[in-house]
Amino acid sequence: MPLALNLLLESLPADLGPEYRRRIEIMQRAVMGQSQAEICAALGCAQETARYWMAVAEAGEVYKWKSHPLGRPKTINDQYLERLQNLVNQSPRDYGYPFQRWTAQWLSKHLAKELGIEVSGRHVNRLLKQMGLSTQPKLKKQKTAPSEPLSQRRAGITIGDLRSTSSPDFLEPSNFNSSVDVHQ
Repeated sequence: MPLALNLLLESLPADLGPEYRRRIEIMQRAVMGQSQAEICAALGCAQETARYWMAVAEAGEVYKWKSHPLGRPKTINDQYLERLQNLVNQSPRDYGYPFQRWTAQWLSKHLAKELGIEVSGRHVNRLLKQMGLSTQPKLKKQKTAPSEPLSQRRAGITIGDLRSTSSPDFLEPSNFNSSVDVHQ
């Protein structure tokens, strides 16, 4: 086993997370001559993971085991969230935009320009929802008089009696000529 890997194994902290230990074990097994398939079967890891850390070991760069953070990189930080919260509570016109309300897409574009962090409009909506905020205006409840019929309170329209005392002549049944032959 290469000296660098031996030194690494001896200097590992006791509270090292399982993902970091797996990286090191992949490199150790690769140096011992195990194949990618054997390593994946023994450790239950993805082929891409084994392939990457095997290449690191073959390049003699075992010291890079900790240089790659685990998981997907986190782009949203506290500054972004604070700024998002401030923006959604202000008018876009204060920032030179012609519209009255923010959309998630415009918040995303503005924050990308301002902070250099690009996320989708859908993700901005998710963040707003987590913070209990929205780009949609709050609905104002209209107070209606309780004496109004329910149909008027709901729709705001009234349907009255459609029958009229004087109907147009063309609606009178006597004006229809049933003796006209349409095949003339």
